[in-house]
Amino acid sequence: MKMEKKEPHFKILVLGDPSVGKSCFLIRYTEDTFQDVYLSTIGMDCKYKDVILEEDKSIRLQIWDTAGQDRFRSITKNLYKGAAGIMLIYDITNRNTFDNVKKWVNSIKEEVTSKVVIILVGNKIDLDKKRQVQTDEGEQIAEEFDMPFFECSALTGENINSAFETLAKKLVEVKAKAKQHGEQLKQNKVGGEKKSCC
Repeated sequence: MKMEKKEPHFKILVLGDPSVGKSCFLIRYTEDTFQDVYLSTIGMDCKYKDVILEEDKSIRLQIWDTAGQDRFRSITKNLYKGAAGIMLIYDITNRNTFDNVKKWVNSIKEEVTSKVVIILVGNKIDLDKKRQVQTDEGEQIAEEFDMPFFECSALTGENINSAFETLAKKLVEVKAKAKQHGEQLKQNKVGGEKKSCC
């Protein structure tokens, strides 16, 4: 079935410290498989996913998997340009990756000037016995920065689709609000010009 109208396109970044499972998280979502051999992402990788929303509306996500290592940070910063959404991931079994969440949020705020939707994800809930970060800690920092929060597992796929569906819906909402705001500004400008003419 062909779409008569070209679907909106959104650029998404998957960010977080090394070894939090960013690549596995992305592969599970886009290919519904789990890659159990750890391979460090060199620079960046990109995958596409079409998301069907309500009322037969479709959007396309261009999802960038980024390296977490400091030596690749400059590449990541360049990649921020044009990003509409971000999946910020930490590992629930590694306290340091959670402690760095604020650093990542601050970096995003420095690099992204436009409205960007951030989803906070605690990954590897299949390793709950090794948990170092409690669920309520994730909820608290997500509330502090006004971010939706999910705990997921790239191994089992638990909650990954839900996290991306929430992101997709929020992206559409933000775009609709921006369009409405732009139309209001245009109407105000036209109204102002008419008023000054009379």
